[in-house]
Amino acid sequence: MPAPAPVSVPTLVTYLEMTTPPTTPPIRPPLAGIEIRVARRPTVSFYRYLYRTIGDDWSWVVRRVLSDEELLQIIGDPAVEVNVVWVEGVPAGYAELDRREAPDTELAYFGLLSEFIGRGLGRYLLDWTIRHAWQARPRRLWVHTCDFDHPRAIAVYQKSGFRVYDQRVQQLELPAGVPLPQRPRSTERSG
Repeated sequence: MPAPAPVSVPTLVTYLEMTTPPTTPPIRPPLAGIEIRVARRPTVSFYRYLYRTIGDDWSWVVRRVLSDEELLQIIGDPAVEVNVVWVEGVPAGYAELDRREAPDTELAYFGLLSEFIGRGLGRYLLDWTIRHAWQARPRRLWVHTCDFDHPRAIAVYQKSGFRVYDQRVQQLELPAGVPLPQRPRSTERSG
């Protein structure tokens, strides 16, 4: 029996950017016991745990198909920073900053484990990440999201100071065996 073929599905990708740092006061932690730490030289297995646990609901597949060596080349690069948010010693999410194309910084990945969505932690982590990224004085901070992501993702980014600068329909290539993504319902809670 032949192996299942990869599937390609269209998705609307929205690109957002921020060209000046925030001027508002920092957001206060919404919960006790929150700590954000840079994962220095994260292991591939820990990174895959975060990526898959957070990304399964949002059809994150790009890094799933990379070999361990290819993934380690990215996350082991000194210009890539994986910031993990912990709540009382439990990993709750992460924000990955990619500075490989300086002077721009990309917020490459951002998300929470489902158990932590709806508790104000996402807003806090995003605010912390934005301020942390601007400490390196990039020309701009940018991020992209698609219509398989949380239905409030664009609004959350805009509320944090990002502005939309482009939208494009692109093909999302799903590896064989990965289920077709479901577009999120608008009633889901935001992180």
